[in-house]
Amino acid sequence: MTGRKRIAFAMAESVRPRMYPAERVAEFAQVADVAGFLHEFGSDAARRTLADVDVLITGWGAPGIDADVLAAAPRLEAILHSAGSVKPYLTEDVLARGIRVSSAAVANAIPVAEYTVAMIVLANKAVLPAAARYRALQDDVQPDSDFPDMGNYRKRVGIVGASTIGRKVIELLRSYSLEVVVYDPFLTVADAADLGVTSVELDELLVTSDVVSVHAPSLPTTDNMIDARRIALMRHGATLINTARGEIIDQDALTARVVDHELYAVLDVPVPEVLPPGHPLYTSDRVLLTPHIAGSLGTELGRLTGSVLDELRRLTAGDPLAHELARERFAITA
Repeated sequence: MTGRKRIAFAMAESVRPRMYPAERVAEFAQVADVAGFLHEFGSDAARRTLADVDVLITGWGAPGIDADVLAAAPRLEAILHSAGSVKPYLTEDVLARGIRVSSAAVANAIPVAEYTVAMIVLANKAVLPAAARYRALQDDVQPDSDFPDMGNYRKRVGIVGASTIGRKVIELLRSYSLEVVVYDPFLTVADAADLGVTSVELDELLVTSDVVSVHAPSLPTTDNMIDARRIALMRHGATLINTARGEIIDQDALTARVVDHELYAVLDVPVPEVLPPGHPLYTSDRVLLTPHIAGSLGTELGRLTGSVLDELRRLTAGDPLAHELARERFAITA
C-alpha cells in the first residue's frame, strides 16, 4: 500500500540515541507518523504500539520478531533494519506472512570494505613486521633488504565469500595492481567474470594467496570453515584478515601459526569478541587486533539511517525497495 505510514523504532535503548537523534527522527516524521520507540515487545504499552504500526524500523539490540509478535502487529507490512544482519532479529515467520524486510547491509558494507582494503594494502607493504623491527632496533631499518617481497604490485589477494562486503572489497581493489581470486560456492562463472575475478576452490585460494580476507556469512555451514587443516595450507608469511565472524576460522590453529612466526593476522572479530587477559593475540607483533571497529561507527551511522529513510520514502511512494531481502535467500543470509 502506498501513502503515509505509521512507524515505530525498535532497538536497544543505548543504540537509538546514537542512530536516531532528535534531528534524524524529525526527518522521518516528515515522511511518516512516529508511533514511538520500543526496546521490548512484551509490555502492554509495547503491544498497543505494535497494534497500530505499519512499519518497524529496527536496529542493533532489537527484540526478536516471531509469530507471537506478529500476532500483536496485524497492520505490519514492512521491517526496515538499520544494520546488516537481519537473522538475529526475526524468524522466517515474518517473510512467510508477506512482510517485506529491508536491511542497510549495502550501506554497512562500505566502512567494512574500506577497513579491509586498508589492511590488505598495509599487509602487502609489510607494515606489521617493518614496524616491529623498527621498534625493536630503534635504529635504521633497510626495507628493501629486510623485506624484499613487500609491495602491492602483482600480489594475490584471496576473498572468501562474494557477499555484499566481499563484492565491495573487490570493487575497491580494482584500482590496485593485484590479482584477486574468490571462493564462494554460490558464485557462478558469469558472476566471477562480471566481477573481474577468478573463482577458485578454497584450498587453492589458501595455498596461493598472499593475503586472505574473510567475508563469508556466519552460518552452520561456514562454522570452522577455515579449520586447522586449512590454516596449515596458508603460505609462510601470508596474512589472514577477518572482519566477518570469528567462528568461521579455527582461531587456536591460527594463533599457533602466528606464535610460531609463520603467519600474520588482522582480526576485528576474535572469539570471544573480548579475548581473555593474557591471550597471545594481544601481545604478538604479528597481529593487529581491533575491537570490532570495521563496521559502521561514529559518523558512519548516518549512512545507515539515511539508507533506511530512503527505503521508507520508496515504501511510501509505492516504489520497489532497493535492499529487500528475498525469501529464498533467507537460509544463506547472515
